[in-house]
Amino acid sequence: MERSLFPGYTIGEDSYEDIGNICRRFGSKAVIIGGKKALAAAEQKIKNAMEGSGISSIGTFWYGGEASLENMDMLRPEAEKADMIFSVGGGKAIDTCKVLAHELDKPFFTFPTIASTCAACTSLGIVYHPDGSLREYSFSKVPPNHIFIDTEIIANAPSRYLWAGMGDTMAKYYECTTSSRNDMPLHSDSMGIALSSMCAAPIVRFGEKALRDCERHEVTTELTEVILAIIVSTGFVSNFVQVDYTTGMAHAMYNGFTILPSTEANHHLHGEVVSYGILVMLTVDKQYEERDKIYAFNRSIGLPTCLKDIDAALEDLPAVTDKALKGIDVRVWPYTVDQQMLIDGVMELEEYDRERKS
Repeated sequence: MERSLFPGYTIGEDSYEDIGNICRRFGSKAVIIGGKKALAAAEQKIKNAMEGSGISSIGTFWYGGEASLENMDMLRPEAEKADMIFSVGGGKAIDTCKVLAHELDKPFFTFPTIASTCAACTSLGIVYHPDGSLREYSFSKVPPNHIFIDTEIIANAPSRYLWAGMGDTMAKYYECTTSSRNDMPLHSDSMGIALSSMCAAPIVRFGEKALRDCERHEVTTELTEVILAIIVSTGFVSNFVQVDYTTGMAHAMYNGFTILPSTEANHHLHGEVVSYGILVMLTVDKQYEERDKIYAFNRSIGLPTCLKDIDAALEDLPAVTDKALKGIDVRVWPYTVDQQMLIDGVMELEEYDRERKS
């Protein structure tokens, strides 16, 4: 038997008012777990919405600062007392609760307070060591039961998360459609691939204005559309398609750049570096029309277009590309990807960038 589940979602400045309608059939006791800043923004609003709903909180807890097994062990005794888990914050806080919920076989609900990844919608969890290095992927077919997306809270969060989230979201379309090019995808994969256009087109259409609106802390149609693309569209694609279609060369390049102290020290965000990887990918794949479109979009909102923008240099390329090819990201690709191919793509993009800027 094959079973696929997809979460519902409520979006808007009053989205938490739907907590009672959605959650009370799962029990009466919820544990609230999240990041410190996320809880400061959302906890009282959640509790206000719970009043009279038949659901009460057994406590609010910090997730520990890292999506690690150690923090999951710390939180397990509290989660075991509850009927359901409310996960509040960004990707790591949500993944901590997600993996814990899977282990305990408990329903869980997500309350994203930033729009930077699709973690609030997906079944996949990413687990790290306490030092922040990647430990493993936690695979499951069970996504959150429901997503409560408060647009006011997201509009008041630092805009750089939305900015980077747009870069990461666009990659889903380009990687998904490229990695599956030589295959004959079946129903679930085909559904995800068809949906993946909703991860790029709305970003390019609405992204520039949405970022300005977020900087002004204004909830607008454009900002809402971009939030939906980042959290829901990308999450649905990830839930539909196999792991080899949900990643690709852009993420391989990101993984390569994580070895550079200069990139890490300057706090370049995941989606920011991935957005540069998209340009490399489209250059290698000779999708020049798409490359030029995304290059122009990146420049319009300040996403990176060259190595300097992510504090990398030409001499870093051998080590970066070696690391890029050690993961699973391009094990399913229309052609064999080698190190020189990636280096040549970066060099070609560097030349294009110089010409455009001159």
